[in-house]
Amino acid sequence: MVAYAGRDAIAPLIEKMQIPTLRRYLAREIYGAIFFVSAAFLALFAFFDLINELGSIGRGNYRLQHAMGFVLLSLPSHVYELAPIAVLIGTLYALSRLAANSEYTVMRGSGLSPGNVVLLLGRIGIVLVLITFFFGELITPAAERAAHEMKLRATSSGLAQEFRSGLWVKDELRFVNVREVLPDATLSGVRIYEFDSEHRLASISYAGRGSYIGTNMWKLTDIVQTRFTDTDASINRLAETQWPSVLTPDILSVLFVVPERMSAWNLFQYTRHLADNQQKTERFEIAFWKKIVYPFAVLVMMALALPFAYLHIRAGGVGVKVFTGIMIGVFFHMLNSLFMHLGLLQNWTPLYSAILPSLIFLASAALMMWWVERR
Repeated sequence: MVAYAGRDAIAPLIEKMQIPTLRRYLAREIYGAIFFVSAAFLALFAFFDLINELGSIGRGNYRLQHAMGFVLLSLPSHVYELAPIAVLIGTLYALSRLAANSEYTVMRGSGLSPGNVVLLLGRIGIVLVLITFFFGELITPAAERAAHEMKLRATSSGLAQEFRSGLWVKDELRFVNVREVLPDATLSGVRIYEFDSEHRLASISYAGRGSYIGTNMWKLTDIVQTRFTDTDASINRLAETQWPSVLTPDILSVLFVVPERMSAWNLFQYTRHLADNQQKTERFEIAFWKKIVYPFAVLVMMALALPFAYLHIRAGGVGVKVFTGIMIGVFFHMLNSLFMHLGLLQNWTPLYSAILPSLIFLASAALMMWWVERR
């Protein structure tokens, strides 16, 4: 009895000593698997991107080296988009392989409970969450913008606009029409229609060129300004003038980068600008909340991979589980896009549209874990 009591007393101490070792071992296995899965996906997507860019070679000065540079600069966006799928497949493969080699069985037999495994995966996954957030906030927006700027310069073209007449933006009591936004955020062919507080047209200004000089101020050159009064109109010509505006290159950067690849900070700024001008903000609000929630989908994918370690003990091979993980990951990606569009169509709360796919998969992971524990 004393011997058993002594063994029971030191069991928690042994478990505490084992957990750091197991965490390091699991982290090494999972990080390694995720790295190789990510490398395989990136190689595949880079190949597809390069094939797509071959059609642009020959336009202006766009050559093969520019196409390869564009592909390389597009890789960070693929890292961000594929992070949950790569984590799911990598974690699933690592855990399934441990189960196939009976290592996971030994871990469970030594006292490693499902709760401990969840905590271990959580600590391992936090690093991946931070990496995903870092890519989404800092690397992807900058790389995406640089890629499109390089391509526009090489093809000697400006930014394609929403209408044939150019870009239209509402700026307080002004409507601004820009014929072309150049890659360096210089404006070409700027028309400013200014209204008074009673919504009567007060002036029309045309500037051949506009460049940002900081602190919400633009320098316009070659200006022709027409002012209207109740009785007549007057025309003034200026070589250059300064134009205060809430528009900034960061706000215009939305034209170079789709909302889903912008940083959360730029999305917040642009959403606030649209709201101040009584324009629709739903798409950008959903994109903003998705940027906040998306990195945590990595943890959801790791939780979803855990039940497969238990299932693998009973039936199936590692290959089958990996294929299942690929299908689940593709479904998650499709569900994210679907809920974004449904949110826009049904006027859902932006936070709900962004978080619902992750909540659905988290509930599925909990249900699967409950099921395998009961078997």
